[in-house]
Amino acid sequence: MIELKEMLPFLLPLAAVEVALLAYTIWHILTHRSYKRGSRTLWLIVAIVGMQLIGPVLYFLLGKEED
Repeated sequence: MIELKEMLPFLLPLAAVEVALLAYTIWHILTHRSYKRGSRTLWLIVAIVGMQLIGPVLYFLLGKEED
C-alpha cells in the first residue's frame, strides 16, 4: 500500500496549482462584468464548490467572455 509520505512530493505541487488556479478564477470572475453563460454568483459557486480543478476549468471553458 502506498503511504501518504510517499505521495507528498506529488500532492503538494498539485495542491499549490489548484489553489493558484482557484485564486485566479475568483479574481477573474470578480473583475469582469459579462459572462458567456450564467451570472457572477453562479460562477463563484461553481468555482468554489468545484474547487478540485473542475470548477475553475468549467468557468474558463464555458463562462469566460472573450476579451
